[in-house]
Amino acid sequence: MRVRDIMSRPVVSVNADASVLAAITSLTEHGFATLPVVDDNGRVVGIFSESDGLRATPSGMTTVLAAMASPVEVVGPGTEVAVVAERMLAGHFHAMPVVEEGLLIGMVAYRDLLRTMVRDDDVVLGKVRGLLDDYAGSRRHWSVEVDTGRVTIAGDFADDAERSVVAALARTVPGVSAVDLTTTAPASIRWDD
Repeated sequence: MRVRDIMSRPVVSVNADASVLAAITSLTEHGFATLPVVDDNGRVVGIFSESDGLRATPSGMTTVLAAMASPVEVVGPGTEVAVVAERMLAGHFHAMPVVEEGLLIGMVAYRDLLRTMVRDDDVVLGKVRGLLDDYAGSRRHWSVEVDTGRVTIAGDFADDAERSVVAALARTVPGVSAVDLTTTAPASIRWDD
């Protein structure tokens, strides 16, 4: 499994010239332990953590640039999860920015690594159902079953394009190994006179 399969996105980041108070607010509002610090071009220049916020306030630091940790270790989306886990543990990192071609594209945190250990069929089922419910609105069009990561979606599809969208949505869920679509005939309507 690779970082791209488990990383969190979209990423909440903070600019280096932002105020410490703004960064602390982002940390607390989103429940993060760290935020990547980026420059105006979206390149990672540091990390701002809860401990940086605690140190900055009494010492009078007002900008993220003054309080952040730099340089920061980053990881690529193709890196093996086991390698990232080792680097995070060895470096005592709570999270690592994920960059591609120098630009921030995600974050990987302890909780992302831990999720890989508990990714069972019920979690996958809930995530796939949630995505399909968001896509279809209030009407639940399809039944979903998951067996060891293999997702079966049964129901009525409007056309091949909708089949492709539904399958693509299901494939975005970490832990999905395959997607099968089954078309079921709509229930017949009977009118009694």
